[in-house]
Amino acid sequence: MRPAARSGHVRLPKDSCADHFSLIEPQINAEGVHVWPFDVSCPVDVLFLAETGRHHVRMNRHGYFEILFLCAGSANCHIQDRLLPFNEGDLAIVGSTLYHRVECNPNFSTIAALFFEPDFIRCDGASDGAEYLTPFLLQDPDFPHIVSAETGIPNQVLELMLRIRSELPALTPRARLAVKTYLKMILMLLVNRYSSYSGTVETFQRQQRDLDRLFPLFKFLGENCGNEIQVREAARICGMSESHFMSFFKRVTGLTFMKYLNHYRVERSQALLVNTDESMADISQEMGFCDQSYFGTVFRKLVGMTPAAYRRRFRNKSNLGPAHVDYPAPWSPSRVSLEGSPRRSATDLNRQLAALPGKPIIGQTSVN
Repeated sequence: MRPAARSGHVRLPKDSCADHFSLIEPQINAEGVHVWPFDVSCPVDVLFLAETGRHHVRMNRHGYFEILFLCAGSANCHIQDRLLPFNEGDLAIVGSTLYHRVECNPNFSTIAALFFEPDFIRCDGASDGAEYLTPFLLQDPDFPHIVSAETGIPNQVLELMLRIRSELPALTPRARLAVKTYLKMILMLLVNRYSSYSGTVETFQRQQRDLDRLFPLFKFLGENCGNEIQVREAARICGMSESHFMSFFKRVTGLTFMKYLNHYRVERSQALLVNTDESMADISQEMGFCDQSYFGTVFRKLVGMTPAAYRRRFRNKSNLGPAHVDYPAPWSPSRVSLEGSPRRSATDLNRQLAALPGKPIIGQTSVN
């Protein structure tokens, strides 16, 4: 099959673009770490950035993962000590440990940027979270960060980025689910793209074997989430010593076992808060928390608001009925494939972009 042609110039609404330097530079600290004010209940953002080339953002790194689409102009991606050509219609993906910046040429350029916290995918209760994140986790010194427009993948990613942006202002439970779904579709496109990369195949396969070793534990959590679960019991289920299990689980998932368990329990409690009339005390007990006070402390730390505030904010906005609750599963028996998904033309993308409301970028991520 012949590769798709370059997408061509994608026009962004001027009133939706923020100045790249003015928006990003002030949030880079003395250590060169950029901190973005995500909404903690849905740590994903899509930004439109304008770059004149007169000022360059400092080399920086960040805890979140980043996907950039160059809508217009030309630039270079400066990643560590590498300078990679970044052309119109290309995609750039950057993990959390690499110092980097985009150096645009003097002419005006525009960028569509997707920022997201990896825990949003890694902690959704599924055993395949790490697989979705593989291209970001395995970026060695020779990693091909740029995905050329000719592959057709950048256009597909941009369309999904726009869908994410359209859902962000609402942030209802349904919108949060839609954002996570579109983000996983983007990540699956990238997983397919990098599956043949020689620097990641062996590591990816080893990671899959590691996840398979944890499968009995994920299944157990789904059936016994509300019971007291100790590390020694989790280690026994996986057939490991406690010390080996603790290091193994953190290496595979990126989290300690107890932190992972708290994330999973909180996600299940969110469904109960929105879709049932159960009391806070009953929910905390059902989800395995020792008492309501501890449940509220953990919930607020992970979600950014109290359980009561979450219920008030989302109960009336939810379209789900109280009779049935779909819990997040701690594992997934199948994988998604986006091969053969239709490509959109530059005209379609321009039309979709032009229809976007010109809402300010800053302020979408505040927590009530």
